[in-house]
Amino acid sequence: MKIIISPAMKMKIDSDSFAAKSVPCFLKQAQELATFLKQCDFDQLQKIWQSSSQTTKQGQSQIKQLDLAPKTNLTPAIMSYSGIQYQYMAPDLFSAPALAYLQDNVRIISGLYGVLRPFDGVWPYRLEMKNKVWGFKEPNLYDYWGSSIADWLFAEDDGLINLASKEYSKNISPYLTAKRRMITVDFQEKKQDKWQTVGVHAKMARGEMVRFASEQQLSKPEDLQHFNDFGFEFVPAASTQSNYLFRTEFAFKKR
Repeated sequence: MKIIISPAMKMKIDSDSFAAKSVPCFLKQAQELATFLKQCDFDQLQKIWQSSSQTTKQGQSQIKQLDLAPKTNLTPAIMSYSGIQYQYMAPDLFSAPALAYLQDNVRIISGLYGVLRPFDGVWPYRLEMKNKVWGFKEPNLYDYWGSSIADWLFAEDDGLINLASKEYSKNISPYLTAKRRMITVDFQEKKQDKWQTVGVHAKMARGEMVRFASEQQLSKPEDLQHFNDFGFEFVPAASTQSNYLFRTEFAFKKR
């Protein structure tokens, strides 16, 4: 099985902890996007990103330095993203077998790169899948990537575990078939007597689940049902073959 996850907005450069081992598979398409973004002025980028002036300035600086040519000293994708999901995953603390599992089984969906293996070398960038790249030959990134991401993923494995947000899993869901299985994992907690998904806590749980799968070297979707971090428990009665539901009444506290 392959596990898909979302990228993070926050990125860092870290070529010291681990070396990049592979090159993004859709590098040509990423370079086409990067070339266009480099040509955009401040106002164009702000419109694309729908961002504040400060964020746009930071993003423009990243774009100017963006170099997608294959080379050494790039940061592995799994170490470059530093959002909540990745903090709770804590890949820098993984054993060698767990790191190998990541590279073999985890895939990161990206607006710029399309799809990444954990040890693909990347450069910090700003481009969400939901962004409209106004002026580009195909402003809608879902249309730009089309079925290519799903086709590549399902060529590797006919079963996916979806730990990505809807923004990114939307690249896959239109291309499911009877032979292409995707199981979406949802995390809910009780709020005012109602079961709800709390975004930040779901990200924490997703990171922990990737770590759980990697440390346990899981190979079957059913094995994920034993996950119980943060007091989450698998709920068979509310789950289906395409959706695994976990619930908790644990009082969350961020690390």
